[in-house]
Amino acid sequence: MADPLYIPEEITVHLGAPSDSSASNVRVPFADYIKNVASSEIYPTWPESAIRANIYAQISFALNRIVTEHYRSQGYNFDITNSTQYDQSFVYGRDIFENISQIVDDIFNSYIVKDNSVIPLFARYCSGTTSTCPGGLSQWGSVSLANDGFTPYRILNSYYGDVSLVENAPVANVEESYPEQPLRIGDYGDNVKRIQVSLNRISKNYPAIPKIAFPDGLFDKPTEDAVKAFQKIFNLTQDGIVGRATWYKIVAVLNGIKRLSELDAEAVPMSYINSQFSGVLQEGNRAGGVSLLQYYLSFVAEFNDFIPQVEIDGYFGPATTRAVTAFQQSVGLPQTGIVDEATWNALYSSFITKYNALPEDLKTAPAAPFPGEFLTLGSSGPAVSLLQQYLNVISQTYPAIPTVTENGVFDEQTLEAVQAYEREFGLPVRGVVTVTVWNSITELYTDLTEGEKKAFGQNPGYNVSENEQG
Repeated sequence: MADPLYIPEEITVHLGAPSDSSASNVRVPFADYIKNVASSEIYPTWPESAIRANIYAQISFALNRIVTEHYRSQGYNFDITNSTQYDQSFVYGRDIFENISQIVDDIFNSYIVKDNSVIPLFARYCSGTTSTCPGGLSQWGSVSLANDGFTPYRILNSYYGDVSLVENAPVANVEESYPEQPLRIGDYGDNVKRIQVSLNRISKNYPAIPKIAFPDGLFDKPTEDAVKAFQKIFNLTQDGIVGRATWYKIVAVLNGIKRLSELDAEAVPMSYINSQFSGVLQEGNRAGGVSLLQYYLSFVAEFNDFIPQVEIDGYFGPATTRAVTAFQQSVGLPQTGIVDEATWNALYSSFITKYNALPEDLKTAPAAPFPGEFLTLGSSGPAVSLLQQYLNVISQTYPAIPTVTENGVFDEQTLEAVQAYEREFGLPVRGVVTVTVWNSITELYTDLTEGEKKAFGQNPGYNVSENEQG
């Protein structure tokens, strides 16, 4: 995954639907892309608070596509499309409104995050008149709020809930994450370590993948075994080499696991899972069963690239119709886009087959959310103790980060460890734990700790000798 803490200098836009191979790609400066989108999506005569709120959403939407490598992980060679069916409106070569240009220049390197995520929010939005999107921003609704005196931040919170703004993020030449050549036995370095950490995290949900006991950046035989097991599960050539297809499948599966791990809290409780058909569902419905349907579709889509991902928003819109139709085609049912009893039963059967192969607990054991204030030299208390605990876990895999005494005091030793972390992961080296630094640390901590957990009977990644316990 591209570093979520940098704003890219440029973005590659596909001028058509994702599957339209005849459409061309254009590479434009990121700020110019946002100016174009804003000039295409909103009116320059709107109140400035509404314009800024909408631009924050547009920036975050685009950055989420880049950071998660949404399209590149599917084999495409672009970051985003200009098809409003999937992404934001971008009219190549159009004129830009002057006031919008000035606002974008001011805030193009700021974006929205939510909860304990370091990744820019996938900030869905719609007109609010000709189309609606539950859980997303209403463009015309934001105008009304601005006229009522709402600030941009209040407008965003009104639609997305408790969100934060990351401001003045550094700008860099962010390239696609795939290294220049395939990774194989004997290779070493940060890219290998990234694959090892990712596979260990994935293996929590796919126990057939053996653990890599020492994710130290050396591509050894246990790493090859884990890669082959991953390739077997996801129908890739089982050569143990991390080429482009395997690399991006790992990226996509890891993103999917994190997304599925959040579903319990955000959309569908696990206790809600059931096989009972409760009635026909079709485009336009907002019934309770729609969220469950979308959950099943999202889950099954992780195993079947033919089925497009769908947002779990409780509304049966065109995207859900496309996903249902693709599923029906994949199992040989009439392609109506309507969920009748036969479609529901087939979808549930497909879901439960995959679901039962996973550990029951799909949820990530999250690290603590940002404590609400910056941590710096001289700080003390439970939040500092947690920070020290997280840093010590990370240091076991990243030895450039020194271990610290877990005493709850942000002392010189802790300062050095924080600065080493910032240096290791390309953050500004300030020794101050901001929201961005905290979320970066806790996300990596979660990946490492979840990656260490072994399912019953899972290959631990090392030889087990006589009389060994545990």
